[in-house]
Amino acid sequence: MGDKSTLDTTSTYSSHRWHWSTNINKPKQMKRLVIHPTDESTDFLAPIYNRLPDVTLVTTGYSRLEIMELIDEHDQVIMLGHGTPGGLLNVSGFRAGLYIVDSLVADSLIRKDNSIFIWCNADQFVRRYNLKGMYSGMFISEVAEASYFKIYTDQNTVDRSNDMFAQLLGERLLVSDAMDEIHTSVGHQYRLLAETNDIARYNSDRWYISK
Repeated sequence: MGDKSTLDTTSTYSSHRWHWSTNINKPKQMKRLVIHPTDESTDFLAPIYNRLPDVTLVTTGYSRLEIMELIDEHDQVIMLGHGTPGGLLNVSGFRAGLYIVDSLVADSLIRKDNSIFIWCNADQFVRRYNLKGMYSGMFISEVAEASYFKIYTDQNTVDRSNDMFAQLLGERLLVSDAMDEIHTSVGHQYRLLAETNDIARYNSDRWYISK
């Protein structure tokens, strides 16, 4: 899909977004670990973290043990990419097996209460291991995925949904560390796009938080 420099937002979204921005919980300084395996089909997720301070970005090369050590050294962990109910897939040459985030890594994540899990069916992984944070269910990010679920759409519609979600989450992480507030704000604003975008409508029903 690739990066998009601008968002084709709806007028409804534009007229409401600043209402949420006035309710800001100033974030504390924290060290964030971002695990985002290199894959151009998920480049659109980069705005979630690319303006955040004090980020350690891991895209390839690390072993599972090294990832677990990094998790212990950071205040928040953001995990992005392609995955299954079994975890975040290793698609970019990590020194691990099929997954870079799996049941073993869950043992480290269970000590966190503010993790972010964005991959298809991450909800099943989070619930299986009783993890805490914000997470997605089956999030559609490709036309082929939409077709599988009998949602007939085009690339532009998918791109608008992808880009809007990533930018919304990135913006809220810049100004708040309150997970409930972030989850509610992103969900509310993303649903404004869902009024005219079938992909955003589907995904909006699969945006979760556990505490």
